[in-house]
Amino acid sequence: MNRAVLALAEGAVFEGVAAGAAGTSVGEVVFNTAMTGYQEILTDPSYAGQIVTLTYPHIGNTGTNAEDVESGRVWASGLVVRSLPKRHSNWRSDSDLRTFLERENCVAIAEVDTRELTRIIREQGAQGACITASHDSSEAIDINDCIKRAQGFQGLSGQDLVKGVTCKAPIKWHQGLWQSKTKRGAQHKIVAYDFGVKHNILRYLTDRQCQVTLVPATTSAREALAHSPDGIFLSNGPGDPEPLDYAISTIAELIDSGVPIFGICLGHQLLSLACGARTVKMPFGHHGANHPIKSLASNRVMISSQNHGFAVDADSIPDCLEVTHVSLFDGSVQGVRHRSKPAFSVQGHPEASPGPQDVARLFDEFVSLMTAGH
Repeated sequence: MNRAVLALAEGAVFEGVAAGAAGTSVGEVVFNTAMTGYQEILTDPSYAGQIVTLTYPHIGNTGTNAEDVESGRVWASGLVVRSLPKRHSNWRSDSDLRTFLERENCVAIAEVDTRELTRIIREQGAQGACITASHDSSEAIDINDCIKRAQGFQGLSGQDLVKGVTCKAPIKWHQGLWQSKTKRGAQHKIVAYDFGVKHNILRYLTDRQCQVTLVPATTSAREALAHSPDGIFLSNGPGDPEPLDYAISTIAELIDSGVPIFGICLGHQLLSLACGARTVKMPFGHHGANHPIKSLASNRVMISSQNHGFAVDADSIPDCLEVTHVSLFDGSVQGVRHRSKPAFSVQGHPEASPGPQDVARLFDEFVSLMTAGH
């Protein structure tokens, strides 16, 4: 097996074996606690700029397939796992994980003590990291160079990563959930802002008889409203929301227009910023498919899929917004609703993929808002 090294900016070094493409990759290292869904995680554009550590020890057991991708490519800067099995088995599989990673040019390392790595991230916070995977077993890896590369990572704060993941022109979306038997139609027209959208979000909207037009992140409010939409959707995406001043000002205009708006993850943060709130960088973020959140209206607890390193500052919530959901892990804001306009958002991922579908009913709330507007 070819050698690989993971170095952290704080100086810790983990040696292992190459599990994907050969080469060097730098990014912010985070940990994800999901037990399944590695393919969906890797292809989620929200992970752009991040090296993902999966805390579940056995990754790759079910291989990969063409249906479980959440975008057109792998966006994660790298992958760290404890054990990559030599064999995979699943009736839907068409490739093993190692081959998939090599094909997607994703650098990965296996045989790492992910428990120790997770402890470091939890105690010291997400930080710069570097993975170097050798081309052959005899090739030496310069560990000091790896550490310097990790320390040279500029971080995600203040960086606009959205322009690198958004679509370049409007796209008509037609695909629904692969296992769904819903009869699809076009009862509602939606303009969906692509800040790094996951395909499963679009599938959920399509299955609710929505005609979805995906537009670039820089689309103006005037251009969006020219589609005569029944609703506006604000997608998930990577990085820091505050540098996205073009999106924040556009969303403020869209809120004033009175068109129903629903935001998820980065879209939630941008909607909050457009209303006057602030966001903060979290120590190590929320990444996983087992995060409990509570609805303040119903007092109901739901298990959700999460992927974000920034959060809306609870102390900055303006009077025009009310908090609708909170995290039971740390009390952070998980949802807001506008008090006078038909606009709401959620921090977690109701579309799951991977994860539970407890929060999926929020898609129905969005449809209800649009129905009420007719």
